[in-house]
Amino acid sequence: MNPLLSRLQPYPFERLKQLFAGVTPNPDLKPISLGIGEPKHATPEFIKEALSAGLGALAAYPATAGDLKLRTSFTDWLQKRYGLALDPATQVLPVNGSREALFSLAQTVIDASDTAHPPVVISPNPFYQIYEGAAFLSGAEPYYAPSVPARNFAVDWDSVPEAIWQRTQLVFVCSPGNPTGAVMPLDEWRKLFELSERYGFVIASDECYSEIYFHFRDEPPLGGLEAAARLGRGDFKNLVALTSLSKRSNVPGLRSGFVAGDAEILKKFLLYRTYHGSAMSGIVAAASIAAWGDEEHVVHNRAMYRAKFAAVTPLLEPVLDVRLPDASFYLWAGVPEVWAGDDEGFARALYAQYNVTVLPGSYLARDTHGPQGGAPVNPGKGRIRMALVAETAECVEAAERIVRFVQGGR
Repeated sequence: MNPLLSRLQPYPFERLKQLFAGVTPNPDLKPISLGIGEPKHATPEFIKEALSAGLGALAAYPATAGDLKLRTSFTDWLQKRYGLALDPATQVLPVNGSREALFSLAQTVIDASDTAHPPVVISPNPFYQIYEGAAFLSGAEPYYAPSVPARNFAVDWDSVPEAIWQRTQLVFVCSPGNPTGAVMPLDEWRKLFELSERYGFVIASDECYSEIYFHFRDEPPLGGLEAAARLGRGDFKNLVALTSLSKRSNVPGLRSGFVAGDAEILKKFLLYRTYHGSAMSGIVAAASIAAWGDEEHVVHNRAMYRAKFAAVTPLLEPVLDVRLPDASFYLWAGVPEVWAGDDEGFARALYAQYNVTVLPGSYLARDTHGPQGGAPVNPGKGRIRMALVAETAECVEAAERIVRFVQGGR
């Protein structure tokens, strides 16, 4: 058995299941889950129709690289969204959702042959747990870069020690971020590109929430490839951006996305994927081409989220440390002082008394030293993540229950 499997930590939702074990929620209230970031808005009909129309593809093995029509749908979207002109033959590849690609990209780029000096994969903290698992199973050591709560949990790149940078082979970036919804500005990208140039590591930019945004009404969130182009790095050296249709088009079950960037890295990534057996089904490809080619449903989807957050956030602001994020569909809230930072206790009691599920923030982070090298802290401790993925009325009801719960005291 692969010994690296023993390094994997329980997934947040398994920990949540254990936290709720033995708890009987209030039977007078219907259950409402804000725990899992699974889109609940209806899948657009035209995507379903394209999926059905593509059933003929069942009779053929799909190409791992996808056909030119599929890859061109990616580059056309990148042109419309970011004003970028990428080569569909060399700079994009289809993937089975960004989660699968995040994991397999790490297996492609990490060289763990020097056992005396294990490679490092840097992750934001808090983070999406696949970053950690991908690092462990590639033979690397994860390093959890400290975040700064005062800057909406932005990564403190300056605090990463020189010795860590020297061993770093991959850096995961999530912008807009999960769980905070923060968007990386151009100056932060400039700093990260300069570090990549100096130390030679690859940047994996996870951008699956890029189309759900609030503050950027006239200018959508900046993407990694877009930032590189603005800074004169049009070859996208050591940069791979990953995105998917799950959140943008409400098709989490489609498992469809693409990666784009450094052609040399994607050439090796394609080789890995050819052996990995991760070709996108022709049926999925047909639906994906339709989805990437339409923006009307994306605008409508974004409007629904904006209306939902406009209704829910003002209800919660008086009782929790919470504010409208830059983007994504999460609220990243601090629990009241009476709970003394006990996010697990808060989530468990809320579930028991009001049948509302939220995710403890400490499950989405790891203990690290603070920016000034202080005592180890978990930046998610004392916070909860709420995924506003259900319909507005259900999210509002959940918020009203949370208000009553907090006002009732501990």
